[in-house]
Amino acid sequence: MNETEFVIEPGRQDIVVKRVFDASPDVVFQAFTDPKLIPNWWGPRRYSTVVDRAEVHSGGAWRFINRDAEGNDYGFHGVYHEVAAPQRIVQTFEFEGMPRHVALETATFEEVDGKTRYVGTSVFQSVEDRDGMVQSGMEEGSRETMDRLAEVVATL
Repeated sequence: MNETEFVIEPGRQDIVVKRVFDASPDVVFQAFTDPKLIPNWWGPRRYSTVVDRAEVHSGGAWRFINRDAEGNDYGFHGVYHEVAAPQRIVQTFEFEGMPRHVALETATFEEVDGKTRYVGTSVFQSVEDRDGMVQSGMEEGSRETMDRLAEVVATL
C-alpha cells in the first residue's frame, strides 16, 4: 500500500498531504465526492460518518458528522469554491467544535502512470491555527483516512 506523506514546515500556515492511489483520477475523484462512498472512508475508523450535506459543485456546501461509540457528534462543514472533475477541488474546512478557525483546502488529482497522485494543501488563517491542528493529532487521523480512501478506491 502506498504511504501518505505529510509536509509540515515550521513557521508556515499550511499542511500538505500527498498520496498515490492505484486507480485513475476519475475513480479517486468519485470516491472523494460521492455521498454514498464518503462514510466509508472519511475520518478515523473509530468514528462513523454521516453525510448531512454534500452539494459537490462550485458554490455548494458540505457538512459531515463523525459519531463516536458513545454517541457524541463532531461536525465539520465548508463550501466548495471550485469543483473541476476529476482534477481539482477547492473548499473550506471548519470543525464546528472550534468555530471561526477556517482552512482553505485544495485537492488535486493528477494521473501518473495509470495511478493518481493526490496532493491536499490546507492553508490556515495563522501559524498558530495550523500548529493547533497538528497538535490535535490530525496527522494520525489523516493517515488513517487516506488508508481508508485507498481501500474504497480498490473496490471501485
